[in-house]
Amino acid sequence: MKTLEKAKKNIEKVGFLNIDTPKIDYVKEINKLKKEKNAIILAHYYQIDGIQEIADFVGDSLALAQRAAKTDADMIVFAGVHFMAETAKILNPTKKVVLPDLKAGCSLADSCPPAEFSAFKKLHPNHVVVTYINCSAEIKALSDYVCTSSNAKKIIDSIPKETPIIFAPDRNLGAWLNNETGREMLLWDGACIVHEAFSIDKLLDLHKEHPNAELIAHPESEAHMLKVAKYIGSTSGLLKHVRESDKKEFIVATEAGILFQMMQENPDKIIIPAPAEEDNTCACSECHFMKMNTMQKLYLSMKYEMPSIEVDSELAKKAILPINRMLELSK
Repeated sequence: MKTLEKAKKNIEKVGFLNIDTPKIDYVKEINKLKKEKNAIILAHYYQIDGIQEIADFVGDSLALAQRAAKTDADMIVFAGVHFMAETAKILNPTKKVVLPDLKAGCSLADSCPPAEFSAFKKLHPNHVVVTYINCSAEIKALSDYVCTSSNAKKIIDSIPKETPIIFAPDRNLGAWLNNETGREMLLWDGACIVHEAFSIDKLLDLHKEHPNAELIAHPESEAHMLKVAKYIGSTSGLLKHVRESDKKEFIVATEAGILFQMMQENPDKIIIPAPAEEDNTCACSECHFMKMNTMQKLYLSMKYEMPSIEVDSELAKKAILPINRMLELSK
């Protein structure tokens, strides 16, 4: 009991459990806890390799939301970032949802404060609001539709052409969607620091070293990166493209965690991360928040069933409406 109380206090201070776990076989213990607690581990492609390997399901934001919506597990262990676990809780209000590190946030979600966005929305009362899933429950509750990069074009195309749209929070994805759909959506000025960290100069140098490599990019990337990309797609779209392409070399402009799955699926192909700016020590673009989850934190979150994700019931009722619209349109 003292250990649990200490753990709760620690979560309040630093956002994760901090208990010594000497000589623990995390893989063995996590698999044991999954059976004991009827738990499912959902992991994003940007998680560390070990977590991707032990997860019951690995996917992009759309696939993870779809899997969360239909799971019969008693506990959802979400190896991702806060908005993803929050979405799983909104879809499963009676289930326990835990996140290995409560401070695993999202720079894109942070770029859209609810109070400011609410005021912005009131200035454009005739607009339908479409928000990228990378946002808080409060922003989802202010939305008419939620989308992911996998289904954003489909969601937008389902809205009558004459209907004006606010798209938030990602300005880069929104600008790309305007080009793809022929719309003139009003864009919130938010962005993901990971996808804005790529260096075009270093990319050109890298391409000289690999002249046969095809550049593929996530649409959260800046316009100058998308302009030179040969293929632009969501996380799952990038994986599918590499899997089905006849090309043998690829430079990949998205979070570097995707490379693990790409290399697993394509051992005969050369997969190269797009280079980031000079101050990035790994020479690729990594999400600090995604990498906050570790095997130890995953194990402890399952053992103690915390940090637990909670969403106010009235807020959840509002937020689930645009999420369900997305899921329905994505069938």
